Amino acid sequence: MTDATVKRVLGVFAHPDDSGFFCGASLARWAALGAHVVIVVATSGGKGSADPTMTSDKLTVIREAEERKAVAELGAAEVVFLRQTDGELEPNLALRREITRQIRRVKPDLVVSLDPTVYWWGNGGINHPDHRAIGEATLAAVFPTARDRLNFPELELDEGLDVHKTPLVYISGTAEPNVMVDVTDYLPVKLAALKHHASQIADYDAMVERVTSRMLDPNAPLDQPRYIERFRAITIG
Repeated sequence: MTDATVKRVLGVFAHPDDSGFFCGASLARWAALGAHVVIVVATSGGKGSADPTMTSDKLTVIREAEERKAVAELGAAEVVFLRQTDGELEPNLALRREITRQIRRVKPDLVVSLDPTVYWWGNGGINHPDHRAIGEATLAAVFPTARDRLNFPELELDEGLDVHKTPLVYISGTAEPNVMVDVTDYLPVKLAALKHHASQIADYDAMVERVTSRMLDPNAPLDQPRYIERFRAITIG
C-alpha cells in the first residue's frame, strides 16, 4: 500500500496529546495528501496535572479543548473521545468493542496506534500503562474482531456497522521500527499542534528541542537535516 492508496486513516491513542507526540507529523502528511484522518482518544487525560488546585473534571474539559485544536492543526477531520478513566485503561472487551465500532464506522485503510509490548525506553523512561493498553486493545480490534461478523454482532444489527478488514497497521512508539516516514516538511505542523497542549508543556522551547532531536535522521547529511517518524508496519493479508 502506498500513500496514494491510503484514503482513510484511523489513529487510536490513550491521551489527548499522544497523537501529536507519537506521530503528529505523519498524520499531518497523510491529511495533506488527501486522506480522511480520524483520531480516537480513549481517555481525556484527567489526571495529567501536578497543579494542586486542578480537578479531573476541569482538566478533562481543558485537555479535550486542546486536542480539538491540535487535531484541526494536523488536518484531521474528526476527533472522538471515548472518555475512559485516565490511568486506569485496560485492554478489556468493553474497550475493544468501542474501538471495533470506530473501525467499522470509519473503515480505514490504515490504523495507527501504540506498541503494547514496550514497557520502557532504554534508560530514558517507563511507558505509560495506558499506552500499552490502547495498543493491545487496538490490535485485537483490528484483527480479528472488526473483521468477523460474529464478534459484537449488535454493531451491525443495531447500528448498521458492517465488518471491515484493515489492510495495514502502523505501530508508533515501538522499539522495533521497520518503516521510517520522512516528515521533514510536516515537522512545523506537528510542533504547532503540540503547542496547543499548554496544560502538558511547561517549557515549549525545551519540548521542541527534545522532539526534534529525537526525530532527526542520523543518516541525513549534516547540512540537509531530515526528520522522520518511526513505525512498525504490519500488513494484514
